[in-house]
Amino acid sequence: MIETYPTAEALAEAAAHGVAAQLARGLKTRGRAALVATGGRSPGGVYDRLTAADVDWARIIVTLSDERCVPPDDAASNARLVRERLFTGEGRKAHLLPLWPEPEAGALEALLPFDAVLLGMGEDGHVASLFPSAAALGETERLSAWVPEGLGAPPLARITLTLPALTQAREVFVLIAGDAKRTVVERALAGDDLPVRRILVQDKVPVRVLWAPEH
Repeated sequence: MIETYPTAEALAEAAAHGVAAQLARGLKTRGRAALVATGGRSPGGVYDRLTAADVDWARIIVTLSDERCVPPDDAASNARLVRERLFTGEGRKAHLLPLWPEPEAGALEALLPFDAVLLGMGEDGHVASLFPSAAALGETERLSAWVPEGLGAPPLARITLTLPALTQAREVFVLIAGDAKRTVVERALAGDDLPVRRILVQDKVPVRVLWAPEH
């Protein structure tokens, strides 16, 4: 299940191609498309390539898998990363639906199903801000949930999409790098009850796990 790439650049190219294909499909079938972006170190190269994709960015809405409760220009803001790396060139024509402050009622629902979901993963197996000890991991109905201070690094309060939201998608892309994270995914596939396992073993949406060596 783990796709192996020789370099981070090759992984980014493959992920960007896959995401762009799903966005193009959404534009063709629905007249619009929705992308769930993620923060961290994994997606920067993907965003650099996506911004040059031949899609109508003006009809694409981008939201986030999770967000820290910080101002939008804070270095810890995932929205800031997306604005700086994806919302450039043609990508600046896209529309951003932030998670913080919390979006208006019904705004997330209107995007479903997401055309593509990008996720990173921590060495504890968390995806988005669904940490092993977070109550949000057990949410079965709401599309988003609050995560209190003290979890994750930095240990800030957060808002995260839930499993019911992340699995209402046409395709999920999990980006990982390094031997340690590959081992975490292998453990999850083998049965360890880590948060990422909830994404990997569900049967609602196709999942691609893309791995490259640490760079």
